[in-house]
Amino acid sequence: MIFDFDVPVTRYDTGSNKWSRYSRDVLPLWVADMDFQVAPVITEALRKRLEHQVFGYAAAQESLRQQIVNTMQERYNWRIIPADIVMLPGVEPGFNMALKAFLKPGDSVAVQTPVYRPILSAPSFWQLQRRDIWLNPDEDGSWPLEDITWKEQLKHSQALLLCNPHNPTGKVYSRAELEKIAHICDQHDTLIISDEIHCDLVYDKQKHVPIASLSPEISQRCITLMAASKSYNIAGLKTAFAIITDPEKRAQFENSRLGMVDSVNIFGLIATEAAYRSGDEWLSALKTYLQGNRDFLVERIRKELPEVTLHTPQSTFLAWLDCSQLNLETVPADHFLNVAKVALSNGNEFHETATKNFVRLNFGCTRSVLSQALDRMIDSVRALS
Repeated sequence: MIFDFDVPVTRYDTGSNKWSRYSRDVLPLWVADMDFQVAPVITEALRKRLEHQVFGYAAAQESLRQQIVNTMQERYNWRIIPADIVMLPGVEPGFNMALKAFLKPGDSVAVQTPVYRPILSAPSFWQLQRRDIWLNPDEDGSWPLEDITWKEQLKHSQALLLCNPHNPTGKVYSRAELEKIAHICDQHDTLIISDEIHCDLVYDKQKHVPIASLSPEISQRCITLMAASKSYNIAGLKTAFAIITDPEKRAQFENSRLGMVDSVNIFGLIATEAAYRSGDEWLSALKTYLQGNRDFLVERIRKELPEVTLHTPQSTFLAWLDCSQLNLETVPADHFLNVAKVALSNGNEFHETATKNFVRLNFGCTRSVLSQALDRMIDSVRALS
């Protein structure tokens, strides 16, 4: 089947957060939300469920749990059982539940900075100390694991809030890197809470490795958080899941709902099962298109905005742009919004002080929109010369 991701989809007047925040003369390339129609198998599954016409409280059916089990085995060679799965309304509630369940006020949690705001902010919600592990790129554009930094910060941390693939840099952790991280955590009895929501969107024939899949022993100290939401563009259906193989940890995690984390959207459950069961062909085509967008973006930035540093993202549909050398009179996000009429995520969202001259750009859009946005950004900078 052929999927055409160049077909524009009008999202105005649909309740889209992405397209309603700014005026209509602004191209929104900010929040991590793609502009593509979902896989037809998802639409068909939702249509069939709509025909039932009763939409009460939902519970995950055994078929969904078994499909998640099958997907983990097929994609990541990770053996889990249906009982390991805890359904959630989102990954963000999941890692906040984990921090609340397993840490106490005053404890420390390590995070990889820069990192997207929900992870950056989460420790403060529970009176935890945040320990930053700063990601620094090599000259070749890779993001190496600096053992000394990880060892020092994890030595003093009760938990690691891991983001893999990483948002906003697009780094994919290799098996060898994850084994090093897991070894350090094992040495210091550090809990691993792993946000792996972008796990399906990796490029250049790389493979995502869930850190919990490294061994049964490592799995016992892991809370793994995943969803079909980013990969299949169904984030608005508010469905995710945790995989927790330790029964005691799973029960403790469930107890931290505290009346705040409710049941899951019935349509999200249906869409997730359809995506994992029958959406592989669509996902493969999407990844090819997104990798093309990524390459188009990198080439244009390097040729036409060489002052901007962009390391090719290995995953996600997000690019992390260092605009420090532009020497703008205002922060880059404000410049591109007010002058170029392109909305990007402000670097300050990913660290309080160190990333004000960065922006995050969402290339999960049609090539036409991406090209228009880059035209505007490039013209806005050239006009300053």
